[in-house]
Amino acid sequence: MTFVSLVLLLRDCLRGDWALAAGRLGRGAAAPGPHLWLHAASNGELTSARPLIEHVLSLRPDLGILITCNTASAVELAKSWQLDRVSARLAPFDLGFINRRMLKKWQVVAHVTMESELWPDRVMRCSAAGIPVAIFGARLTQRTARGWARVGRLSRRILGRISYLSAQDSRSLARMRALGLRASAAGPVLDLKASYTPPPDLTPDTALHAAFPRAQTWLAASTHPGDEQVVIKAHLLARASRPDLRLILAPRHARRGDGVAAQLEAAGLAFSRRSLGEPPAKEVLLADTMGEMALWYAQAGIVFIGGTLSDRGGHTPYEPAAFGGAIVHGPDVHNFSAAFSRLQRAGAALCIKTPQDLAQALVELENPAAQARLGVAAQEALHQADALERVKADLGRLLAA
Repeated sequence: MTFVSLVLLLRDCLRGDWALAAGRLGRGAAAPGPHLWLHAASNGELTSARPLIEHVLSLRPDLGILITCNTASAVELAKSWQLDRVSARLAPFDLGFINRRMLKKWQVVAHVTMESELWPDRVMRCSAAGIPVAIFGARLTQRTARGWARVGRLSRRILGRISYLSAQDSRSLARMRALGLRASAAGPVLDLKASYTPPPDLTPDTALHAAFPRAQTWLAASTHPGDEQVVIKAHLLARASRPDLRLILAPRHARRGDGVAAQLEAAGLAFSRRSLGEPPAKEVLLADTMGEMALWYAQAGIVFIGGTLSDRGGHTPYEPAAFGGAIVHGPDVHNFSAAFSRLQRAGAALCIKTPQDLAQALVELENPAAQARLGVAAQEALHQADALERVKADLGRLLAA
């Protein structure tokens, strides 16, 4: 057992979390029958995999799906979908005896891993057993590629055993091919997050709708430290021209609610806190809760994407686009560079650098028709349905092999 695995296991045991420790060792009952093993790091990666999961379930009624994730919240998300023939567990350690146990116990016939989740022993052991390994939404940054290049022999051994790979951008694909991915294993470039669709069970909130009309409301989504100062200043500046302007401020981490509330109070803004159950009757709603982002996207005619004003690389433009929101963002978008490049080429989003820029964008987009035009342009620019259908067809052939 590696040192890191041992430390994590001891930590779980010291906490008395025997179920977690057992899961990390690949123990626990398995559902009967053959399974596709799909691994996703956390909520975002898992959500992007849902179209593939549903495709496999419809294509192969004889096949179950085992989902493993690195976080408990992602496991709970998978369980909340209540999909037939789907089991969800915390990810086991990537160790030989554990992987042997998992492959045998779950009767694994194929292994799918999402984005950057590449576990050496698991890949090698699947390959040795004749089990195909596929990566979807594969992403490899330049920095990570340099690290893999230092162990070039290992990277060639691992990537050379990948049966199929669909990268989320062309640069990631080129880096993986340089590190040993076979040309015959490369599938279409597709960012699976582009296939996001609003949840069908999104419940309208009449009080929220009355207090925050969509055309008058803008959303600062998934903000980080530093973002809120810009957002608050921009709101105050824009309010001079748009006195009816409303703001939903949704920090990336709900635990930061107290700090963000202090900033709003210092700025003299009247606000309600969602986490306290306060009615949304003020100018600003501090959305310091988890799992409600779809509700905020549905409510806002303009969406500023957080994490784009610093070195965090920004968050997804696909979700606000799916709701038809007019997208505004800062210059740091390297986490979704391909998507933002498409938006830029199509003139389908506004890039800002300062609070004054953001305030000007809010004023320019006052007209609901202007918001809708930019939202539709973003949807068209990010559309990748054809590539998704090709990837689904490739996955079907992989499972039939």
